[in-house]
Amino acid sequence: MSSAASAAVQQMLQPAFADAQDPFRLGMMCSTGGSADMVAAHKWFNIAAMLGNIEAARLRREVAEEMSDAEIAAAQRAARDWMTRH
Repeated sequence: MSSAASAAVQQMLQPAFADAQDPFRLGMMCSTGGSADMVAAHKWFNIAAMLGNIEAARLRREVAEEMSDAEIAAAQRAARDWMTRH
């Protein structure tokens, strides 16, 4: 992603979150515990990574290793859908 596109994404997401820590925390909540939701975790880590959280990008890759291609596609769609609404 170009730096201009990255800046545009960050600017678009700023009203929804104060910083990349908010979606990162949501990703952590979704990825742990007995009722872990890896699709949701991937979505939130993806959004946090777009806001510049390097740890979120690493965890997104880790979560993806445990997911099917269909689940990854669903998580990516969910992240895109969320971004277009916020």
